[in-house]
Amino acid sequence: QVQLVESGGGLVQAGGSLRLSCAASGSIFRVGDMGWYRQAPRKQRELVAAITSGGVTNYADSMKGRVTISRDNAKNTIYLQMNSLKPEDTAVYYCNLRLGFDNWWGQGTQVTVSS
Repeated sequence: QVQLVESGGGLVQAGGSLRLSCAASGSIFRVGDMGWYRQAPRKQRELVAAITSGGVTNYADSMKGRVTISRDNAKNTIYLQMNSLKPEDTAVYYCNLRLGFDNWWGQGTQVTVSS
């Protein structure tokens, strides 16, 4: 059974930074592709950034240059460093692990950016 636990969300002023973490249980972490998604009120969940098991990264156009995704396989953890945050980045941020046709999600962590 895979469990994903996010942390690091909170309230930050516009222009500030946050670092999100997602700790995964289970040995499949190292062979799975990981991602961060977000969902704002009344909007669909959208990809923020992704990283494959081999370390290849992909970023949403709206986040390029402001976020960095990384993974530490020794700690079964991925990170999302977010800089220059904007009020429109306010959302619940979710961690995702994908392996083949299987998907696992964390419970989400709230990020609120004040203007």
